[in-house]
Amino acid sequence: MKIDILTIFPWMVKPILDSSILKIAEEKGIVSFNVIDIREYSKDKHHNTDDYPFGGGEGMIMSPQPLFDSINDCVKDNTEKIIFPTPDGVVFNQKKAENLSNESHIVFICGHYKGIDQRVRDSFEIEEISIGDYVLTGGEIPTLAMIDSIVRLIPGVINNINSALNDSFSQPLLDCPWYTRPEIYKGKKVPEVLLSGHHKRIEEWRQKKREEKTKKLRPDMWEKYLKIKNK
Repeated sequence: MKIDILTIFPWMVKPILDSSILKIAEEKGIVSFNVIDIREYSKDKHHNTDDYPFGGGEGMIMSPQPLFDSINDCVKDNTEKIIFPTPDGVVFNQKKAENLSNESHIVFICGHYKGIDQRVRDSFEIEEISIGDYVLTGGEIPTLAMIDSIVRLIPGVINNINSALNDSFSQPLLDCPWYTRPEIYKGKKVPEVLLSGHHKRIEEWRQKKREEKTKKLRPDMWEKYLKIKNK
């Protein structure tokens, strides 16, 4: 997968892409990241990328010219998936991450200020996605959050893909508690069933914990689960 990130703050993005699973994915040749500075496309003598809104109002708007030119430089054969993180968009979830993990080329547009000129949004086939009902100062953080969620689902990125496929939100229930060594820490002991070696009992315990956790923390998911279970 190729991922292009259009931003006016490349230094915000690069350290995250050069860390942890994302770095491993690129080293394996599974993903390639291309961070593009939108300012380099500005024809303004000061390389400005924003201006005042027509009609008045507070804030600044990202100008169309640098965005048009930088997007066009990424879009070569119309197979690219262009994503604009915005509070206006549909809310990102695990299912969306799974679908996007099958794309071959994704272009992220990191907006700033009050937003981007509407003509950009109208001129390209852009999928607008929100990571929640709140506003951030720019699109870099939601872009990185989505990239991290998407890339880890691509086969070969993590050692055991089944681990990712069984995460919370990949299944109808939240995930169960997990434990590792030592067996006793600060007086707290790992549940006995997990030490039993009895796989059926262990899975029954995990399923029970998934249900208890979901019912307590996410009653909305619990109601959906009950409908599926009782079909």
